[in-house]
Amino acid sequence: MVDTMALLPAFLRPTRTTRRAPRPAAPPPAGDEAVLDAPDARLSPALVAAGRGEYGAASALLAATRAAAEWEDRDGYARRLAAFARSRPEWFDQWRAAAPDDPDAVLVAAQLAVDRAWPSPARAELLREVSPLITAAARADDRDPVPWRIALDHARGSRAGHRYFEELWEAAVRRAPHHYGCHVAALRYLGTFWHGSHRECFDFADLAAQDAPADSLVQALPARAAFAYLTDGCGPGVPDGRLHEAADRAARLSGRFPVATPRLAGVRNKLVYVLTRLERWEDARVQLRLTGPYATSFPWDRFSDDPLGHFLRVREALLGSAPGAVPAELVQAPPRLRNEHRGRVLADDH
Repeated sequence: MVDTMALLPAFLRPTRTTRRAPRPAAPPPAGDEAVLDAPDARLSPALVAAGRGEYGAASALLAATRAAAEWEDRDGYARRLAAFARSRPEWFDQWRAAAPDDPDAVLVAAQLAVDRAWPSPARAELLREVSPLITAAARADDRDPVPWRIALDHARGSRAGHRYFEELWEAAVRRAPHHYGCHVAALRYLGTFWHGSHRECFDFADLAAQDAPADSLVQALPARAAFAYLTDGCGPGVPDGRLHEAADRAARLSGRFPVATPRLAGVRNKLVYVLTRLERWEDARVQLRLTGPYATSFPWDRFSDDPLGHFLRVREALLGSAPGAVPAELVQAPPRLRNEHRGRVLADDH
């Protein structure tokens, strides 16, 4: 077996001092409304236009993120536009035909190709055929880390060796040292190829978070490692202190952003799950109030074919007319196996 610790130095950088996070403001109570995977105010018009068969708004949105180096937003928008194109391809086919060398269209095409190959039993073979498209996306704008995040996911799905993955990782962090998507891809690679090595995954996540600015989404990476550990049940135990520290770090990040911020919805939904598993009921209630109406498929689609309904049941247990502990069957049942997804690409499959 490959020594995981021998691989970790390639993923780590020296730590630096970060600012102290302010105390979060007291959040308002959550209302009854809830929406699943709601787009933010910038993405929503692009999706509406795409629904009409028009690609101009999507093109302008991604061009703006590229011009302003808004890499986190660009990554999220590319994922959502690719998911929409998977079910409604007409607008995207027109975009590709009209501008085949457009860096933004090529980026969405690379994400879409990975999405289409991912659920297949022949995933590794199909993904190898996608490599030229990812290369084209990376060459379209040398500053952009998002094609490299796609390449990292692609390498995991095609079961590429660790040396090749390290090369991709180094290229990604040269472009954006604290890009959350690339860090998630690296964490998932470690978890996939060294199943049960949760302590090593925590080492990577903790050091990455220590190195990142206080308002970076990378501060939520240890909580993601905690989620993987709490839903896996494999490998040696992780000390409770590390789980609580991971939750505390993500809570400090959450407190830096306003209530009901769509960009933080994924972090806050995942943190609600981790806090409930740690039986930190009041802290979980705080995060639910900060989340507002924004439910996300991940992590709830790991436990139910109805992620919004599952979120609502957890919220009712914590914030309903008789708030209390979350029933164990809502959070402690093992996540569904991948072959139960009936070919769907889930919100966090890659």
